Amino acid sequence: MVHKHFNNKVKKKIPDFFKHLTFYVLIALVLAIFLGYFFPAVAIKMEPLGTWFVKVIKFFIPPIIFLTIVLGISGMSDLKKVGRIGVKSLLYFEIVTTISLAIGILLANIIKPGKIGKSGLPIQDASNYTKHAAKGIDWTAFFLSNLTLQVLVAAIIAGIILSLVKEKGKMIFYLDLATKFVFKALKYVMYLAPVGAFGGMAFTIGKYGINTLLPLLKLMLTVYCTMAVFIFLVLGSVLRYYKLNIWTYLKRIKEEILFVLGTSSSEAALPSLMNKLEQMGCSKSVVGLVVPTGYSFNLDGTSIYLSMATIFLAQLYNVHLSAGELISILGILMITSKGAAGVTGSGFIVLASTLTAIQKIPVEGLAFLLAIDKFMSEARAITNIIGNGVATLVIAKSENDFTEKK
Repeated sequence: MVHKHFNNKVKKKIPDFFKHLTFYVLIALVLAIFLGYFFPAVAIKMEPLGTWFVKVIKFFIPPIIFLTIVLGISGMSDLKKVGRIGVKSLLYFEIVTTISLAIGILLANIIKPGKIGKSGLPIQDASNYTKHAAKGIDWTAFFLSNLTLQVLVAAIIAGIILSLVKEKGKMIFYLDLATKFVFKALKYVMYLAPVGAFGGMAFTIGKYGINTLLPLLKLMLTVYCTMAVFIFLVLGSVLRYYKLNIWTYLKRIKEEILFVLGTSSSEAALPSLMNKLEQMGCSKSVVGLVVPTGYSFNLDGTSIYLSMATIFLAQLYNVHLSAGELISILGILMITSKGAAGVTGSGFIVLASTLTAIQKIPVEGLAFLLAIDKFMSEARAITNIIGNGVATLVIAKSENDFTEKK
């Protein structure tokens, strides 16, 4: 009895933040930055910890998407709702990504991050991306290499078929059981998130170095500030319209944001984001349909970066762009930006294709951007995951498929 009383007293004395995974991920990131800065050779060897963690998480993505969508659709009484959610999602994605592209172009023209001298800027080999520029985006390859999109399509078909089966109770029971098992296993894997975040951040700082940032610091600050404006002004206003608060939402997904910051991969947080959105009150069917689709078509952060990078290179080479040409860039990026998902480095191929289509800005300018791309990828991935969560909340609210939870 005395022993039990002592344990309870000890538990009460432990601050709440020590009980949360977020705290340990944050500590891991700080330690990784120190290691990368002072012992770069050792830090570079930490790369397998980050890549291994992301690979393990990616292993969970197909079954989670498949099970969530199949259960969500099969539980719907009206199959027209599936189509309605799909159309709403794609319409929302197109509107918001167009706004993100426009904001990127506007702020890049106001702040002018490219008004700097080219001498002294770090240069890397961009030939691997520029040689694909003339070919443009191969949409067949985009679909075939995008496992998330393939699983999404297969799950929708399976969900519709299951919803038409009369005796589906037993099958739904087993699918539900499998879903609980997968999420339970994922919960234990996520305890290793600090290790993965440490490996990813240590490698980035160790290999690329903080000194790499200094010559292109103006561009980096412009991109990060623009993404902050987009998140708090645009996405914040959208949530406010649906009586939701951007700060409350960000607080709920802070762990996922830190995972992405450490690993530079928004996919690392996809399964836990889906789980969090359900906990917030979004229905399983909306989460299952919107989040995976958003990971392929709702790349707000990537869109901002692509538009700002294009204007940056124009300014760097003193290429004057008329209002008509800026509108053309917006139109081209609206199409090409949709091909920036699924394959590592595809963002640069998209940017190279865009520059080739414009025929005024030297494609070779990508060599300057490659030097800091690893540091920019965190901003892109974080904005992408925040944007997909907001999209899910909006669609759930508009469909009355949102249950307020404390």
